[in-house]
Amino acid sequence: MSNSATVPSLWDDKKAANLDEPGLLLYRSNLLGADLRITNFGGGNTSAKVKMKDPLTGGDVTVLWVKGSGGDIGSMKLDGFATLYMDKLESLKGLYKSLDQEDAMVHALNHCIYNLNSRAPSIDTCLHGYVPYAHVDHVHSDAVIAIAASKDSERLTKEIFGSEMGYLPWQRPGIDLGIKLGEMAKAHPEYVGVVLGSHGLFTWANDARTCYDTTLRIINKAAVWLERNGKKPAFKGEEVKSLPDVERRKVARRLLPEIRGRISKHEMKVGHFVDSSEVLEFVNSKQLEQLAPLGTSCPDHFLRTKIRPLIVPHDAEGATLDALIEGYRKDYAAYYEACKRADSPAMRDPNAVIYLVPQVGMLSFAKDKATARIAAEFYVNAINVMRGASSVSEYVGLPAQEAFNIEYWLLEEAKLQRMPKPKSLAGRIALVTGGAGGIGSAIASKLLSEGACVVLADIDKASLDEVTAGFGKTYGKDNVRGVVMDVTSEDAVIGATDQAALAYGGLDIVVNNAGITLAATVEDTSLELWNKNMAILGTGYFLVAREGYRLMQKQKLGGSMIFIGSKNGVTASPGASAYCSVKAAEIQLARCMALEGAPYGIRVNVVNPDAVLRGSKIWQGPWRQQRAASLKISEDELEEHYRKRSLLQRSVYPEDIAEGVYFFASDLSNKSTGNFLNIDAGNAASFTR
Repeated sequence: MSNSATVPSLWDDKKAANLDEPGLLLYRSNLLGADLRITNFGGGNTSAKVKMKDPLTGGDVTVLWVKGSGGDIGSMKLDGFATLYMDKLESLKGLYKSLDQEDAMVHALNHCIYNLNSRAPSIDTCLHGYVPYAHVDHVHSDAVIAIAASKDSERLTKEIFGSEMGYLPWQRPGIDLGIKLGEMAKAHPEYVGVVLGSHGLFTWANDARTCYDTTLRIINKAAVWLERNGKKPAFKGEEVKSLPDVERRKVARRLLPEIRGRISKHEMKVGHFVDSSEVLEFVNSKQLEQLAPLGTSCPDHFLRTKIRPLIVPHDAEGATLDALIEGYRKDYAAYYEACKRADSPAMRDPNAVIYLVPQVGMLSFAKDKATARIAAEFYVNAINVMRGASSVSEYVGLPAQEAFNIEYWLLEEAKLQRMPKPKSLAGRIALVTGGAGGIGSAIASKLLSEGACVVLADIDKASLDEVTAGFGKTYGKDNVRGVVMDVTSEDAVIGATDQAALAYGGLDIVVNNAGITLAATVEDTSLELWNKNMAILGTGYFLVAREGYRLMQKQKLGGSMIFIGSKNGVTASPGASAYCSVKAAEIQLARCMALEGAPYGIRVNVVNPDAVLRGSKIWQGPWRQQRAASLKISEDELEEHYRKRSLLQRSVYPEDIAEGVYFFASDLSNKSTGNFLNIDAGNAASFTR
């Protein structure tokens, strides 16, 4: 067997030996979900029928443990399984009379729930429950779906698997398909599973290990058969050649914000870019124009990727992009109108999710980064399916009406309605300079907690890596990136904004926070000290603001820039002429940019902190010593000194500054630009006037 075609067994008998039946089910599920060649994220189901004590009678009952609605077998825990009484599940067969009862039967599953389990059963519950074996796997293997999505899928199933596998043609999952699957399994004890046309694979056994082994064996058998019998080259060969790596990324950096701006008018989107070998093979192929419009086959694929992608030439811009995107919207609206029923939910976002760019790769867009990434993963699965099917037969996508019936299924709509309300900054992309410091990391944490994707920029790589990793654990790795950047370097700043565009598709929030404090009396201020203040706090703020501004202009979505100024920007302090001067310049730069940005919806505001000692890097060096010496107090007394100096007699913390930044970054301040907000616990000298 080819290592690239087959999936290895990860089963560990020692680990399994100490697990009960639910534990073995979870173990098997996590192993199967760990490999995208076996099933997609959130796709597939696993189950086990387990003897348990009835909480009311104390008697033994058989309980179906099956992955609950919306779960992912690769990452789920035991609480991700729905549990149902098998005898009650069997009784639903007596209630079922016709296909128009399918949705009612899904709702009836709630009457079968064991032990008040709050995990909702999925539409695949009956498919697992009615198979007369203790353990059942349902996965979306690329290799098996390639067979299932072929024009002659039933013939190929028999040719590859012989008498050990059955075949059922496409049918929407539900009780009727569950009954058919169970009857087929009972009538054919020689079967170890069934291929579902255009859908996926069901396998079964009476113990967890055998079920796992059977699933892998069938997948590997299909993969090896495809590899040996498939026509080469894939997709009839290459139509165009890939651009060099650097050029591909340059094109992606240009297209991502251009497309994002056009599709985010009503709901903000986050982008993702993939130029893997599988993607390039497909987008550069002779069959791209033939296969891509056919759409995907497996329901899980098109629910994530929409019914079909949009092909975008790598040099498309301006009017060409407008026409392509508007054309897709019109086609999607026509699909909706042609297929809708009297009770169909209203048409959803008509924009494409997947954008195929010959010579470059694939772009995907969704309401958050994880969803955009997962959509891209699903389309890679679809590419693998099309490659396999077209190499041994003819690839067949689901008919438009069948696809619509799944996409706009009332039960699917109900699932969408149960989703949590988006956070206030969902779909927004932020760049925070000085992101590894106390104030910068507090700002980033606040923006992340409100749903934004954040690019942290800092010159201190060690601290940056540590902070980025910590946020990745707290908020998810998809949502945060770290980039080493010297704000005084034009190339570095341009590179950082380019990385933001490539990672997430654009930029909506820029927080100019990187700072330094070097104090001296006028007569002791060297040119070097003066220039260093001006370079970091003046030139640095200008470069970051300019590049963020350019990217926001390109998107045409507006945006918010926040400068972290200082109380010293509006009131003079002795012994800090360079610092005070450049902080005043920052405020004036923000006002100038507010004037120029207003026609584009780009807001520019300033937050002025004062005496934020805790966690602040600028108070960990000479500035702390200089301030203490100037005030003739010890360094340990500084925080208490500044607290008492304030009108409100309160200390100011990084989290306080973060709240001010959030106000200006969010729609709470969507009518505010050119303003500054003092967060200093009150200082009469810096009152606005």
